[in-house]
Amino acid sequence: MDSWATADQVWAGGLIFARIAAILMLIPGFGETYVPPRVRLSLALLISLALWPVVRGSLPGLPDSLGLMVGWIIREVAVGLMIGLLLRMFMTALSTAGEIISLQTTLSFSQTANPMQAQPGTTIAAFLTLLGVTLLFATDTHHLFIAGMVGSYRLISPAQPLVMADFTQMAVRTLSDSFMLGVQLSAPVLVFALIFNLASGLVARVMPSFQVYFAAAPLSVILGLSIFALSLGALGTIFIDRYRRLAEYFVFGGPSG
Repeated sequence: MDSWATADQVWAGGLIFARIAAILMLIPGFGETYVPPRVRLSLALLISLALWPVVRGSLPGLPDSLGLMVGWIIREVAVGLMIGLLLRMFMTALSTAGEIISLQTTLSFSQTANPMQAQPGTTIAAFLTLLGVTLLFATDTHHLFIAGMVGSYRLISPAQPLVMADFTQMAVRTLSDSFMLGVQLSAPVLVFALIFNLASGLVARVMPSFQVYFAAAPLSVILGLSIFALSLGALGTIFIDRYRRLAEYFVFGGPSG
């Protein structure tokens, strides 16, 4: 081994691999269940080798005992899982928007297998989730993932203590922001559903003998999906802009302004 790499170099590469592999296990696109584990591990190894000259100065030296080695590795895995979880958590904004739109257009009964989640969901939610992952790669946002891996060593340096309270606070804020964003993304369909339901109720009161349900149900689906299609461009633009802000937090080691 000494002819290829010293013990300190192998230790530094192992620490980098522990954090990078944990991040790739959860981030959107790379961490999906349909991506083979060998592909993710190979990508993590490749990124670790590329980042070794950049971040080796911030890594601790080789510990003297096995217990310290295991402790450092567990710490780096925990940091990687926390970063990947935050990036994954914000994707729930699209799932929330899809579920709300499905409820308002009476399509919530239409369930389909969601490849991004472990359980089936509505068709619109699955479509929006796949659209979000497609936008991440179409807008080169996945490049920020790699830059964020480097920035994470400035934001959460291995030499600094791991503060779980800060992560918990940021996780709660990210989850609340993603839910609020999901409601905002579905706002056009929500406004339409409110006006349409009020109009349907008014017609039912004025014409009691008229079968409002049989006329309102297909109109609700057609008009609701039409408004959803018209607002899809703005929906994708707003989401990817907000997601890039979150990714840039790890790139610049804090808010980028």
